Amino acid sequence: MGARVGPPMVDPPLVVVADPIDAGAIARLKAGPCRVVDASADPGSLAGTLADAWGLVVRSRTKVTAELLGRAPQLSLIARAGVGVDNIDMAAAGARGIRVVNAPSAATASVAELTVAFYLVLVRGLAPQFAATRAGKWERGSHGHELAGKTVGFIGYGRIAREVARRVAPFGARAIAYDPFVPAPIDATEILPFEMVLEHADVVSVHAALTPDNRHLLDARAFSCLKRGAFVVNVARGALIDEAALLAALNEGRVAGAALDVFEVEPPMNRALLEHPHVIATPHIGAATAEGQERAGAETIDEVLRALRGEPLTALVAAPGGAR
Repeated sequence: MGARVGPPMVDPPLVVVADPIDAGAIARLKAGPCRVVDASADPGSLAGTLADAWGLVVRSRTKVTAELLGRAPQLSLIARAGVGVDNIDMAAAGARGIRVVNAPSAATASVAELTVAFYLVLVRGLAPQFAATRAGKWERGSHGHELAGKTVGFIGYGRIAREVARRVAPFGARAIAYDPFVPAPIDATEILPFEMVLEHADVVSVHAALTPDNRHLLDARAFSCLKRGAFVVNVARGALIDEAALLAALNEGRVAGAALDVFEVEPPMNRALLEHPHVIATPHIGAATAEGQERAGAETIDEVLRALRGEPLTALVAAPGGAR
């Protein structure tokens, strides 16, 4: 699997860690056949560490632009301690022959659990009850609905979406999905065209990778196709949703509620969306469990060490794909 990597040109090779990752993973890297510079505590120092760098380890904070790559003429490997690589200029890396690896399974359980939590809070209408009870009110009566019998529509049906589908099945929820890279069913989830997923889903759950072709995948036209009263959940990338169109759909009641862990601009600037009474917002924490971060660090450093030893890579990232 993957490509065999030749021996590093710099001896001993220098690996620069740009963003904070698990301390145990850093310790394993330092014990490996390389020098390590940890620039994670001082982002301003990163550019000055790259002249001799063979490897670069990042999470999501560091934007690996063509300009940054220009400061690293010896760079052979970029390791992303997470799944998405939209913070890396893949074209610029490819033009230089720089390999990009990630940790594709590290965050699966963490993000899947947050997604299911979002479903339950939205469908049951719990967020207003949390606030009201804390404020001293005691508002009993009929509140919300059950997830049982509802249809969850996945936009993008990769590893995380499949794990969410597995976890909601015991609730009695039906799963449908749109993903152009999954043309036929691979489990009990029905694969449908984009518009049909929107028309039939009670919960639209966004899990696609962000590409130049699918920015604002959920736009005003898409929201017009939604079943009235549907819920929207996004734990993937903020730019997959046109936030102005989402706000309009919330205000007109077509979307009954939204749970957002990601935003077009982070931290988000759209106060009207953030403060909407039917929006639940979290600060891009889907993968940020202790267990998830430990796995991300371990998987990433495993791959760096394979590259240093000239072994086949197991998480080599091709040109990123996405829905639509």
